[in-house]
Amino acid sequence: MPTFENTETYQKNNKESGLIYGDLTLEDLVTKDADGDKVPDWQEGLFGLDPTKKETTPGTPDSVAIEKLKDTKADLAGTIEKINSDTENLTATERFSRELFATIVSASQNGAVNEASIEKLTSSLAEKVQNSPPRKVFSIFDVKVVNNDTVQAFKNYNDALNSIYTKNSGINYTVLDVLQEFIVDEDNVDASVLAKLDPIIKNMNKVMEELIKTRVPQSISDLHLKVINSHERIIENLSDIRLYDSDPIMTLGGISNYQKNVNQLESSLGNLFTAVSQKLSQ
Repeated sequence: MPTFENTETYQKNNKESGLIYGDLTLEDLVTKDADGDKVPDWQEGLFGLDPTKKETTPGTPDSVAIEKLKDTKADLAGTIEKINSDTENLTATERFSRELFATIVSASQNGAVNEASIEKLTSSLAEKVQNSPPRKVFSIFDVKVVNNDTVQAFKNYNDALNSIYTKNSGINYTVLDVLQEFIVDEDNVDASVLAKLDPIIKNMNKVMEELIKTRVPQSISDLHLKVINSHERIIENLSDIRLYDSDPIMTLGGISNYQKNVNQLESSLGNLFTAVSQKLSQ
């Protein structure tokens, strides 16, 4: 009997296809400038300015207002205090930018800032963003484990999985297709195409919800759980990528972790496939 007949739906983005994003970097993702005044939106927000207006205070360009604030040590101290204390309801991009700015300002006042130290700091913060912990982890208590490892129990389980993946397939494009449309060239992106991720996210949520409800033979419950958590990681990645307009750092983190988690899902499905196949061949 064929096993996991539709797992290829979730295996199209293999290692050979990879994810190549040209010159897209953290800098590209945090330089959004809604009002075109050459001051990034996050920096205007940091200093209490309106990122949609070139002159938050009429007659004073925001760029001038920021430079005056930077030149005033007392104001800088207040700004840093605000950065360190006001962290509620901040996006990942705002937290990243504030931490980077506060650290550089402090290092500059101590004479310890140079190009090498800034590069090292940026890399450190980028690594933190790109290796953020999962937001939800399912446990064995979330899985419907049955104390039945008979061949018939495995057959029922296999039929259930094939039904789940069959019902939730049918999208004729992949995440990789969407990301390639998203990155127009090294200088431009088209955020509108990210809406095409919504049906994929919806399908993966349905798959995961049904996997949680599926009755699982005890001997493969751990393998089943790993598949569920692998799905959850990818859903989180895709949901983060959708946040480009409001939180580009989250988008970068989602893109950076996506392929790794796809590979993990493939591995988890492969291990489960092997275990079920061996049982059904008895």
